Amino acid sequence: MADPSPSTPLLDLNIVPYQFLSPKLEPKPEPIEIPNPNPSSVLSPNSILSPELHTPLQQISPSSSAAGAGAGEDDLFAEYLRLSQLFLSSYNDKLRTAGATGTSSSASTAVVVSRKSRSRSAEMVRVSALGTQDRAHFRDLLRRTRITFESLRLLVLLEEGRAGGLLAAKRGRSDLKSAALMKNRDLWLNRDKRIVGPIPGVAVGDVYFFRMEICVLGLHGQVQAGIDYVPASRSSTREPVATSIIVSGGYEDDDDKGYELVYTGHGGRAPNMHKHSVDQKLEGGNLGLERSMAYGIEIRVIRGMKSDKSPTGKVYVYDGLYKIVECWLDVGKSGFAVYKYRLLRIEGQDNMGSLVMKLAEELKANPLRVRPRGYLSLDISMGKENSAVSLFNDIDGDRYRDPLLFEYLARPVYPPGLQGKIFGDCGGGCQCVKNCTADCFCAKMSGGEFAYDANGILLRGKPVIYECGPYCRCSASCPNRVSQKGLTNRLEIFRSLETGWGVRSLDLIRAGSFICEFSGLVLTKQQAEALSPNGDGFVFPNRFPERWVEWGDVSDVFPDYVPARVPSLPGLDFAIDVSRARNVACYMSHSSSPNVFLQFVLYDHYNVAFPHLMIFALENIPPLRELSIDYGMAVAEEWVGKLTM
Repeated sequence: MADPSPSTPLLDLNIVPYQFLSPKLEPKPEPIEIPNPNPSSVLSPNSILSPELHTPLQQISPSSSAAGAGAGEDDLFAEYLRLSQLFLSSYNDKLRTAGATGTSSSASTAVVVSRKSRSRSAEMVRVSALGTQDRAHFRDLLRRTRITFESLRLLVLLEEGRAGGLLAAKRGRSDLKSAALMKNRDLWLNRDKRIVGPIPGVAVGDVYFFRMEICVLGLHGQVQAGIDYVPASRSSTREPVATSIIVSGGYEDDDDKGYELVYTGHGGRAPNMHKHSVDQKLEGGNLGLERSMAYGIEIRVIRGMKSDKSPTGKVYVYDGLYKIVECWLDVGKSGFAVYKYRLLRIEGQDNMGSLVMKLAEELKANPLRVRPRGYLSLDISMGKENSAVSLFNDIDGDRYRDPLLFEYLARPVYPPGLQGKIFGDCGGGCQCVKNCTADCFCAKMSGGEFAYDANGILLRGKPVIYECGPYCRCSASCPNRVSQKGLTNRLEIFRSLETGWGVRSLDLIRAGSFICEFSGLVLTKQQAEALSPNGDGFVFPNRFPERWVEWGDVSDVFPDYVPARVPSLPGLDFAIDVSRARNVACYMSHSSSPNVFLQFVLYDHYNVAFPHLMIFALENIPPLRELSIDYGMAVAEEWVGKLTM
């Protein structure tokens, strides 16, 4: 990145090391400029798009009506809808029983009654000219839907692990069951309009672990097929029109160079075969792609990639919009006729997500070879963290290297006068000899259930979580020991023109996983007021909004669901001094639509007045995307005011 012009000097966000370097200004994504279709084309997309083409904001409500249903989709979901009903009835009984003891939320049996399932509309529209508020609205709507999907999926896995009989026998496709539950409640997005071009709320580079989630969001509507299209029987021109494709290496004749892609049409293969066995035909999705080329309709491209961070071993990355520039019939490698389509990526979009993921892997392997300029430190923690925390500034690294002035603390430090108050009553701890069970003391303290699944994913947010710790007899491999183990992802502090300093990961971070802890010198309220009356350089835990209530929220499926309020947490009056010593968490930017959230955790003591400030992922975060947290509107405005003085 080029150095900024001398006529526009960069705002110094960290002039002195004793000033808290926020205000964490909210990053503002640049609008994507999509080129107009080729004006020389005989056909125009206007001829097949809805008259609502140029409206500033399409109302894409999941509650709008649509007629007709796809037989294939209904067949696919018939069994899972039936299992969903069984699961809902079973889980409602469990919640009612647990609700009587105050250990869990309750849900009414009314949720078992399904709404009429809607098919996707064939009316094609393009959403254009979204303002800042509209973009934030749709991003929040999408995030809410994704949280519901993943929370239901984790809930299904958890309940089926406890249950026997039919539910346990049908284990294995929690994504289908989660999608069926949401379809049962009419929660799939973008069903009332077939959107051409970008989907509101979906960002280039977004990652997904399940194709069903992509279908739920309306990014790609085919559960199995690689080409999503409006069939000729439902098109206004009586011709099929394609809107998106998934490229996952399923065809031997595909040639993927990233910005240029030769995509092979569908059909011509026997089930579970990689090679073609018969000639392809120009019909269905194949004809839809050819017609989209003729009409100048852009195609959304989603790529499937292998990933050890995914529960399925595969990740789907949205790589943006492409235009089909050529279509021809060719003889494939297996000797049969195949239709091929040459697609070129439209310029002016954010960086391609699949290439960013490959870049991140190269940075982890050899950072100096990939980026020889800009690194101020390959590990600012000096080995104190499990994974290196790099410091990168390719903007003005010769002048600004402020994070190097602070002592790095991987764990919070308690002054001697406070240690007795915090650690004075540390009796207890679980007595589990091997693996912790439902009778575990820590599980009971956490409201009667473990906070994490077997992979260390947080099942739902709570006021405070009790992890097993040094006073427990269970082993260090206990699945209830997660956040105390520290970093598991390669994080990087980087210089940003928008937010001063920011934090991003070189690893793909899975939703619900632990990221890092806010660390510094822990002080009582009286100590904080004496040292800094105006609070400069301090983090106050009681100012963070309760974003933890969003994670695990299934109220859209269970209307009577309420966030966990057990165990309770008293008012928090302590502060964390980060003016002289801190860790990577202190460089996270503020956002009113964050991708991480704060969760209070206890593990090395049981004084609820001084919990640890642990940070978890609120969504799947792709590599090199900035991490942002909600510091609270009043706090953020206060910090912004201080820095603009």
